[in-house]
Amino acid sequence: MDEKKLYPFGFCALADSYEWGTDEFLLADLGYRDSLVRDGWLAGNSMSEVMDTYMDRVVGENAFEFWGRQFPLQVKRLSVKGTMPLRVHPDGETAVQRYDFLGREKLWYVVSAGADARIMAGWAQDTDATEVWNKCMDGTVGDLLKSFPVKAGQFLRIPPGTPHAASGAIEIIEVSESSPLDFCLSGLGFEVHPDEFDETLNLVDALDFMDYKAFAGKPGTVSGAPSEVLADLPEFKVAFRRLSSPIKVGGESDTFVLYTCVSGAASLQMDVLGRTASFPLASGRTVLVPAECGAFAVVPEKAGTEVLETTVPPRHERDAYLEN
Repeated sequence: MDEKKLYPFGFCALADSYEWGTDEFLLADLGYRDSLVRDGWLAGNSMSEVMDTYMDRVVGENAFEFWGRQFPLQVKRLSVKGTMPLRVHPDGETAVQRYDFLGREKLWYVVSAGADARIMAGWAQDTDATEVWNKCMDGTVGDLLKSFPVKAGQFLRIPPGTPHAASGAIEIIEVSESSPLDFCLSGLGFEVHPDEFDETLNLVDALDFMDYKAFAGKPGTVSGAPSEVLADLPEFKVAFRRLSSPIKVGGESDTFVLYTCVSGAASLQMDVLGRTASFPLASGRTVLVPAECGAFAVVPEKAGTEVLETTVPPRHERDAYLEN
């Protein structure tokens, strides 16, 4: 095994364009979408190749024992200019038993939003499979949805079983489990591109795991605090950090850290062979700091720099997905 120490690395983005906007993977390990390292001596290697070679050195012993060789998280940037198709994702048990994939816990963070920007998530009131089917068939399912006007700095956890979409001019960072399981329910009055969804992930199967209760969630808004937790789930933890000065991170736990820059620019600085090395984090990009790196500093390069910091909590049971 190559004994070179791992380092913070970024990725080449993978973008798909549709009528509603752009769906861009900032970090993916899905097979059909597999991010390439863009810099350093690992440049050109895919995320799956990095995991196959360096395993727990990337994610830490606990995460590797639980998730195995698949990197457990993915990050996307959704640049919406129209109306996204309505979609829903299953819980972990359904995903593993029926589709042999991880579930799809999901967090949306609004980077920018126009006056017409909205997120549709969940039902405005209790419904049932028959009503949802009929409304999807006649194109009026939007009438059943909760709709939230949103602005930059707001965020929403989208639990499994919750139908959701976005419309208007809005840019979203999506953090989720590493899974392709988005089921298409409706184009909400617009044609759905045939390449956007697996044709087997459709309304018929989604009816069986959808949540038909009125949605109790609503978007939160980041405060003026320098640090704030947006989601703290068994699958991942996401914190918002506003950087006015360098912060020291790492060295205490055996896990990786993801940084996604939502405004400004920063660098990740760490000791390499007795010298300080700097690794750039540009706006709209994600950098992975492997568990092996230990302590490092996140240094703002521009005023108003803001980042999302994503980690995975320790897990103590083995995921059933890995037993299949």
